[in-house]
Order: sequence, then C-alpha cells, then structure tokens
Amino acid sequence: MRILIVDDEQPARERLKRLLADIEDVDLIGEAEDGPQAVELIEQEQPDLVLLDIQMPGLDGFGVIEALVAPSPIVFVTAYDEYAIRAFEVNALDYLLKPFSKERLEKAIRRAQEAQVEEQDFASRLAPLLESLASQGHHLTRLAVRDRNHLRVLNADEVDWIGVKNEQTVVHIGSAAYPIQRTLTELEGRLDPDRFFRAHRSVIVNLDRVKEIIPWFKGSHKLRLTTGEEVELSRAQARSLRKILGW
Repeated sequence: MRILIVDDEQPARERLKRLLADIEDVDLIGEAEDGPQAVELIEQEQPDLVLLDIQMPGLDGFGVIEALVAPSPIVFVTAYDEYAIRAFEVNALDYLLKPFSKERLEKAIRRAQEAQVEEQDFASRLAPLLESLASQGHHLTRLAVRDRNHLRVLNADEVDWIGVKNEQTVVHIGSAAYPIQRTLTELEGRLDPDRFFRAHRSVIVNLDRVKEIIPWFKGSHKLRLTTGEEVELSRAQARSLRKILGW
C-alpha cells in the first residue's frame, strides 16, 4: 500500500515514518508539511492511503479534502479534536488519536486495505462527513484556489464575490480572479450564511462588500460592491435580502 503522510509537525512525521517502517506491505511514497503541498502531492502521486492531520495552519485537513477533485482514501490524524472524532464515527471514517500505537496504526491501514479490495468509493464516503460538519456549523474559513500551476490559500473573509464563467467557478478578490474546484451550490452550503449570500444562481456575494443596491429592470437589482464591481441580484433573492438587511 502506497502511503503519504501529511502533518505540519516534523516530530509527528518522523514518528509516523518509524512506525510505518515496522509494518509489512506498506511503502511510504512521500510527506507533506502543509495543506497546499498535500493537495499537490496527492494529485500527483495518487496514493493508496493518506495519513492526514486535521489541525494545520493555512489549510487544515478539511480544506485539503475540499481542494481535491477526487480524494484518495484517508485516515484522519488528530491530537484533541473530539468534535471531529464524533463526525468521523458517525460517517464510518477511521481516525488516529495522537498519541497512537503501532498496533492502532496498523489496524487503520488494514481497514483501508480491505476497503480497497472491496473497491469502495472514498469520495462518496467523505461527502456525508462534510455535510455533517456544515450542518453543525463547521463553515469554511479558508478556500484553496488555483493560481496558475500552484494552489493558493485564501481567507474566506477576503473574498468579494464568487461567480461562474464558462462553467468554471471563480473566486474574486479585488482585481484578481481564481478558479476553484467547487460548484456554487457546494460553496453555498459550506460558507458562513451570515456573511455569504446567494444573490443569483450564478453569484455568491460577501455581504460585507455590498455598498449599494441599485434598481435594475423588471423588479431585479444589482449590487454594487466596495470594489466598484456590480453583480446581479435576482428578484427572488431580493426578497430574501430585504429580510436580512431590512431595506
């Protein structure tokens, strides 16, 4: 089994490597020390299993999953996040609670091997986890977007608006625009609804960036943002925005 380690702490990576060295039928193919590097390595190497830390600066384990188009099989690693552990248990995903033994690590690997033989769809198994986290208030605070051949991590509160161009979802910050591997509907369900609003079927807007509401035609409106850009507000969504803003 080809395994990739992802952990921002070098001692933790070194310990995992020592434990893996004593387990048969595993091959460590690489390690990543942060989320963006993890996404690039997973997409490049397509490992059989990723040992993925949850608590990492910049882009955490959840952000790594969000950034991947087709996630590899994953065993989550965590030091203290009991909330996350409960979510994994509900969705039948394995996890390792630090500090863990060689026996516990080997058990997780064997489970992954059995699932691999049964050809389980890990992407479909991860979807309920993300939905569960969203329903419990675990909103995205960072977005992983494409910047040429690199992955860039953005703070969600930096985003002005998100739109669709040529069937590609694009995140707008000032004059910059970055493609992201998610649909608007997926992002709408994962972003904080107190801040981000679905203004139109093709637009999500950061309410903190709305400067003016401009009447347009046939009962529709446009939203002028603090950047000077204007995005469309549909008639149906105008009614919802009136309730939020009280206009």
